[in-house]
Parts: sequence; C-alpha cells; structure tokens
Amino acid sequence: MAEQCQDILRCNPQDLQQAMSIHTRKITDSCRDKDCIEDLRVYLTRGSQTLLDTAANTKVRCAELLYTYIDVEPVAFDKNHYCIDVTFYYRVLADATIGTARPAALYGLAVFTKRAVLCGEDSRAHIYRSDTRLYAPDGISRFHANRPTAVVEILDPMVLSSKVRDVCDCQCRDEAALQLPGEILNTFDDELVLSGERRRLYVTLGQFSIIRLERDAQLIVPVLDYAIPTKECCDSAGSTEDPCEMFSRIPFPASQFAPRGCDCEGGENNACPYRTT
Repeated sequence: MAEQCQDILRCNPQDLQQAMSIHTRKITDSCRDKDCIEDLRVYLTRGSQTLLDTAANTKVRCAELLYTYIDVEPVAFDKNHYCIDVTFYYRVLADATIGTARPAALYGLAVFTKRAVLCGEDSRAHIYRSDTRLYAPDGISRFHANRPTAVVEILDPMVLSSKVRDVCDCQCRDEAALQLPGEILNTFDDELVLSGERRRLYVTLGQFSIIRLERDAQLIVPVLDYAIPTKECCDSAGSTEDPCEMFSRIPFPASQFAPRGCDCEGGENNACPYRTT
C-alpha cells in the first residue's frame, strides 16, 4: 500500500487507516557557513615538535575532525534567540623534511571556536528523560530542561595553506593557556606541547558546516501502514548464495577503467582527500 501511495497528498483517503501521534524534533532555525580559518595554530606532540625545530621544510598533508563541543546559552533581552558556541578539535598531519632523509610525519591538535545566533522559540515546558543526569562527568551542572538542542553537521576541513614561524618572531602573539578535555588529549599517544617551543606550525583550513536548533514536538500524522522490512536476515553475506550468482548482480565498474587526471592522484583510499595548494 505504501508503494502505491508515493505522495500522501494524492492518496485515496480510504487508504489511510488512522491518525497516529508521534514524537519528533522540530527544526526552529538553521544556518550554513563556509569558514576560511586563517593561521590556526597547531599544538604538536613532543616528538613532532622536536622534528619541527630542526626541519628544513614542512608541509601539511591533511586535517581530520576529532570532536565538536556545542554549548547553548540564551541571548540576553531576547528569549527567542540562543547563542550556539561551537568548538572544533582537529588532528593535523604534516610531513617534515630534515636534510636529505625521507620526510618524517608529525602531527598535532588545532582548535577553532565559532558562534552562531539562531531562533530557538520560547518554551515553558521542562522536559526530562529517564537517561537525564544532574551533573556532567566533571561535576558541573549543565543540564537545562527547557532549552533547545543544537545540532552541528560538518565535513572534514580542507587544508588551504600552512606556514612555520619562529616564536621569537614579533608576529607570534602571546596566547592564553589552552584548556583541553581529557578525552581529546587521550587521542594522542604523546604529550602535546602547549608552550616553550622554538617554532610553531600554523595552518589555514576551509570548512563547511550546518548549524540548527531543534525542539521536541508531538505531531499527529496520517498512517498508511506499519513499515515491515522486506529483506531477509542472514548470518553472513553470501554464505548460502552461489558466488557466481552474487557476482552477476554486481554492476560493471566502467568508471574504474577511465583514465584519471593528475588531480585524482591517490585514489579513493588516499588518507588525505584534500591537498595543500
């Protein structure tokens, strides 16, 4: 029945069995952004910092998004709008050339923070769930039962450029001590150098993101039928199927035979999809 009613507006009213109440999240506001993050400092590991201090040349290979921390706070004097502070944590991988030896890999952490203001609508209802906890793992209460939920969608950033500067260079401004979550520090197998280094690595990243605010909502929707899976379960793929029959249904990969240009060097399995320009 559901296949016959692709568009619910064109369905026969007699095909609609009943109305059903569902719980979902309503998007109150959203925005998209294209950030060019210039001269973002990279906090290298102890071993990587030693390589950078003696390297003749350094080139950033790629950047990977590790985690995104989101904080939602109401805007003063406007109960319908909220500030969304988003902190992005990136793992940056680079190659350092020392003498005539093969380039050595070095890596570290980069942190970027941005803010967006969106309409979250006003709600007087306080919503609690069975998995609600009064305190965060660090013992600080951050739970607010009537605030909207912020959702951030982001792609891995593109590496646009990089540079190395001496700390004694007057262009290197003093920076406040960086506070990092323990979970982020645990993703590196070596200690990060936050101060006292002789040279610093900076990277410029291009980032695409979507930010939205959501609120819980209860809706009544027409029901066509319950969704029942049509695919049968099996223990393992192809375990009871003839291998030639399974192979016959695989489409011919014609695109894999077509010559590729220089910009496609590395293939789909390349660990760094974006290269430094």
